[in-house]
Amino acid sequence: MKIGLIGGSGLYKIDGFNLIESASLSTPFGFPSSSYQIGIIHGIEVVFLARHGKSHNLPPHKVNYRANIWGFKSLGIERIISVNAVGGINRLLSPGDILIADQIIDFTFGSRESTFYEHDKVVHVDFTYPYCTEMRHYLYESTKKAGINAINKGTYVCVNGPRLETAKEIKFFDSIGGDIVGMTAMPEAILSRELEICFASLCVVTNYAAGISSSKLTTSEVVAVMKTSIDRIKFIINEAIKLFSDTKTCICKDTLKDAEL
Repeated sequence: MKIGLIGGSGLYKIDGFNLIESASLSTPFGFPSSSYQIGIIHGIEVVFLARHGKSHNLPPHKVNYRANIWGFKSLGIERIISVNAVGGINRLLSPGDILIADQIIDFTFGSRESTFYEHDKVVHVDFTYPYCTEMRHYLYESTKKAGINAINKGTYVCVNGPRLETAKEIKFFDSIGGDIVGMTAMPEAILSRELEICFASLCVVTNYAAGISSSKLTTSEVVAVMKTSIDRIKFIINEAIKLFSDTKTCICKDTLKDAEL
């Protein structure tokens, strides 16, 4: 069993992570965002990737998502934990809250390369439940062990960026059931599903979405909240890895069965 982690720089420095090597890959879809940091946690191989590059120089709409996920697959990754900074739409959410998303509404479709099947095959993947239910369970159990009051469900509205949203857009997202808004959940989730990789997301609410608060939205606020949340995120990941087993009981492993025309 091998676990993938997607997040910002510094996340691989969690307790117990022993770095073995860095792997720079080329894929049929180009180069991933950065090199993969390969190490061991609790006897399990863990591979970390900085989604936006090591110096955070790639905006969300320029990330090569296909190369990133393909690279994980080529390294034998079976599960991916993604860490996402998000804005809070649901008024019950506050900066610093941690949410384990269970649904996605995608507003990036058509603007980002979102499938591996474009030429020789016609494949329609079931995406009813976009996040792995088994992994979500493990992550939530880990938050309880840590004494962290995480939210175990929520709908992630994914937008293209890099601009932030208007107040009316957030009001619309609220009206269709959105709880949080961000720019990176898609196509990471669907690309992982197409390769039968289990995928789950730990979302950190770093700010109130546009129009929820009267304050100006700033990136400094996002960075500050992530810094105060990173120790909790590291602990959750560390504990979740202990719970993962070699045997999968989720539907992710059978995604491609009966999916090709």
